Amino acid sequence: MTRSDTPADAGAAAAHGGARYLRALLRWFDSGDMAASRADTGDDRIDLARILPFVGMHLACLLAFVVGVSPVAILVAAIAYLVRMFAITGFYHRYFSHRSFKTSRIGQFVFGILGASAVQRGPLWWAAHHRHHHAWSDRKEDPHSPIQHGFLRSHMGWFLSKRGFVPDLKRVRDLLQFPELRWLDRFDILVPVLLAAGMFGLGALLEDVAPHLGTNGWQMLVWGFFISTVACYHGTYTINSLSHVFGRQRYRTGDSSRNNWLLALVTLGEGWHNNHHHYPSAVRQGFYWWEIDITYYLLKLLSWLGIIWDLKPVPLAARDRSARRIHGPR
Repeated sequence: MTRSDTPADAGAAAAHGGARYLRALLRWFDSGDMAASRADTGDDRIDLARILPFVGMHLACLLAFVVGVSPVAILVAAIAYLVRMFAITGFYHRYFSHRSFKTSRIGQFVFGILGASAVQRGPLWWAAHHRHHHAWSDRKEDPHSPIQHGFLRSHMGWFLSKRGFVPDLKRVRDLLQFPELRWLDRFDILVPVLLAAGMFGLGALLEDVAPHLGTNGWQMLVWGFFISTVACYHGTYTINSLSHVFGRQRYRTGDSSRNNWLLALVTLGEGWHNNHHHYPSAVRQGFYWWEIDITYYLLKLLSWLGIIWDLKPVPLAARDRSARRIHGPR
């Protein structure tokens, strides 16, 4: 028997493997210990232990066949989808990633909480990865380019990998100065858990006070949280995968970004993706009046209420010319 075959070595290897999986499971609840993940930054393998909650979210949607459906459950699911899609597009994307308008520090934290409710990680993680995408759009370094990596990886495989779990925080130095955002990013699972509990409580309350609505806690949890979350997931992901393949290019941006009116409706305005890559800092992505951009309309409303201000417009000179963008970090 060689030394590597001894029971002690086998036990040590098993203990090491167990500790590694335990760390992965703990990061479901506390993702802040990024130092322990530095070795994963070049690893594109799917991290099986870490993606179990993501798989579970999809499997939980099948419980709809058990809990049934009601009009009120569908209504709540639709509202939850729209609110959280707006939080992703208006706050995670246009505010945290591109700083296309300003708000107060309290408003910023509230925006972060609303974005975290969509179960797409914290605002620092989201913004860091998105800024990296713009720096290397459709080049090999772009983790979710369908041109470079195919549909499945661009749609969702990239963030299920060990590399995808670790953000490049150097890209969000402007956000790191806020401890409340760092806390929210570290414990990003807290907001979805509270939302899920709230959905269950809403259903239980309605069952008690309005039984004629035909809903209950479990039904509301499945439709209002799981199904609406998964729908919001894949609506968001289409901008990475489909909007670099299907649609029209108005501007020569040096990548394959396209405008797609259908995706713009699904994502409340993000489908005007070629416009966005042409002038990323603009708060408006539907550059012309006929390009429906619901997120922009809602942000405009928030500006009238004084909640946000200094919305960055699309300069007419930029909007009305075709420009070739040079690849590379910026």
